[in-house]
Amino acid sequence: MANSKYEYVKAFERENYLLPETYIVIRVDGKGFHKFSQYYGFEKPNDIRALRVMNKTALKVMERYSDVCMAYGDSDEYSFLLRRKCELYERREMKLCTLFASLMSTYYMFYWNLEFGENPISEEMIPTFDARAVVYPHFEVVRDYFSWRQVDCHINNLYNTAFWSLVKLGLTPQESEQRLMGTVSSDKNEILFKECGINYNNELEIFKKGTILVRELVNYAPKSDLSSRQKQREDKVRRKAEIKSYHVDIINDDSWWESRPWLSE
Repeated sequence: MANSKYEYVKAFERENYLLPETYIVIRVDGKGFHKFSQYYGFEKPNDIRALRVMNKTALKVMERYSDVCMAYGDSDEYSFLLRRKCELYERREMKLCTLFASLMSTYYMFYWNLEFGENPISEEMIPTFDARAVVYPHFEVVRDYFSWRQVDCHINNLYNTAFWSLVKLGLTPQESEQRLMGTVSSDKNEILFKECGINYNNELEIFKKGTILVRELVNYAPKSDLSSRQKQREDKVRRKAEIKSYHVDIINDDSWWESRPWLSE
């Protein structure tokens, strides 16, 4: 009821508005997905069908909000880059985090049922996600953030590939862990090649590099100080832009970033 005597309780509410003119990255992580993957019998070290569910889920989130210009994901996490001038929900941190976490949880359920119809979600083990929002002042830092996530993807995937390959050879998980303790990347590659007959270079790129989703703008030209009508037109262009998926190196390939200047807009 408006203007009731109880309305004073709103004074206890607090909002954190993320700094304007900064890049927002919202990282969404699966909660307890180690147990989740065991419960539903994910293929090890990578389950391509589960990755398809994550990618379709993230794509749907991007389709809903044109302010998301890029996303990167692997395993059970996804990072969404919101453009610098984004005003989605007035840049309220709590609103953005709860929105992205709930959308990922809901759409994950939907696409899981499409992909794993023979293995429906049980109420005993449902997929849930949490989210955090971080602001970055310069696009160089944004690039470093996504490089960090892709390096993490490579490190984890190389270890998991070696670990589960040794388990498939007959080692226990404890023995496999002990075998890999103290090894570096070159050691793991050698173990895979000599002991498991696997050339890591031939593994699927989606496993080694993760998935990059990008809103591709055609005939882009840098713009500044747009009128309100021009801004509406630009919003419409972003909403209609095709979102493409890549599994490539975004750490060392400067041309990949330079050919997409709108990401730093």
